[in-house]
Amino acid sequence: MTPLDLIHDLQWPDLPAPVQAQTKLALRDLIGVAAGGIGTRLSGIIRAHAASEFGGDLPMLFDARTASASGVALAVGMTIDALDSHDGFNPAKGHIGCPLFAAMLPVAHGAGTQGREFLATLAMGYEFGARAAMAQHGTVPDYHTSGSWGAVTAAACAARLMGLARDQTRHALGIAEYHGPRSQMMRCIDHPTMLKDGSGWGAMAGVSAARMAAQGFTGAPAITVEDAPQYWADLGTRWYGLEQYYKPYPVCRWAQAPIEGVLVLRRAHGLQADDVAQITVETFHEAIRLATATPRTTEEAQYSTSFPCAVAMVRGSVTPNDISDSALNAPAVLRLSQSLVMIEDDRANAAFPQTRLARVTLTLTDGRRLLGEWSEPRWDHTAPPTPDELATKFHDLADPVLGTSCAGAISAAIDRLDTAPLATLTDLLFQPISD
Repeated sequence: MTPLDLIHDLQWPDLPAPVQAQTKLALRDLIGVAAGGIGTRLSGIIRAHAASEFGGDLPMLFDARTASASGVALAVGMTIDALDSHDGFNPAKGHIGCPLFAAMLPVAHGAGTQGREFLATLAMGYEFGARAAMAQHGTVPDYHTSGSWGAVTAAACAARLMGLARDQTRHALGIAEYHGPRSQMMRCIDHPTMLKDGSGWGAMAGVSAARMAAQGFTGAPAITVEDAPQYWADLGTRWYGLEQYYKPYPVCRWAQAPIEGVLVLRRAHGLQADDVAQITVETFHEAIRLATATPRTTEEAQYSTSFPCAVAMVRGSVTPNDISDSALNAPAVLRLSQSLVMIEDDRANAAFPQTRLARVTLTLTDGRRLLGEWSEPRWDHTAPPTPDELATKFHDLADPVLGTSCAGAISAAIDRLDTAPLATLTDLLFQPISD
């Protein structure tokens, strides 16, 4: 199977039953994260920008305004990215689902796509995106955001949904690779802002690339697709859709192992925040650079190791409300966050990116030191969440924003989407809500 075969020929019945089931779980998780992100300042700004600067008649996710397909893709991608709780792929050091779904939603709606074809395209996109990400990371020196290879993935899905010929698809992939955002991930780690992981911009670039290719614009080849065959050799035999991780907490994946380390010691010893004088975290280099101890915005809180660890110690978990703009001045959290010590560890460095390790030590106010075990983030593909756990996450994010009835209807529509029109889902997704 070639990449073009994957894009144009993969059908829903071709997928193993576990891949089919996981595709539906991934779709619901992305929609839940989008609902959780809709109330952020980032999402409000980008949706207004899409409506005013990308004229068109396609509906936007959870918004009464309209935009072009590229504009809707931009708005959806950045809304999901606004809450760092979406799925990811360890070798990519990033997220496939966000730019993938963001590009698919407006293109599929405009093309009148059926539910089964939407699901098949989503499953295809996870397979394409995993390999595009590994090919790019393996052939370029810098560490780029998900939007870079996400643009090529978005173009692949848009090309399929639009019914482009294979030659046009080649050009769409090349255009997207050339014009996709080669944004530097570690810049946003060191200086957290609303730029985030570039996924919305990648989705916009990918949709634009497919639209341009349909009009005869040329851009082939995509080097990561056509000149890196070692990353594409296992198409049809290995299903990377089953190797995605999911996030229990709405912060950078690199901070999640330290959070687990804090919570394990907190539970094991029956601790409260007042019992703890200092938290020490040993982990890998990239997580050490999540160094914002006194965040001023939710973006800085989401790209921090110390702040969510402090939240976990104080509150016993980390929720979207805990890292929102209005929750950043809690004295007990700031005390622990500002005193947290991070130590770079060779073992953790060697395991990254496939495994994200951390070890936590708590220094108590009575002078004792509690040393934890090495921990990994929850919900990796090697120990995945159950469907019930993902359902709980979805409703925790979506119910307060959409209402219990609407959130339940979305979940039910996804369950039967392989035998129903896509409109049974999108009619719910395009209902506006108040910010």
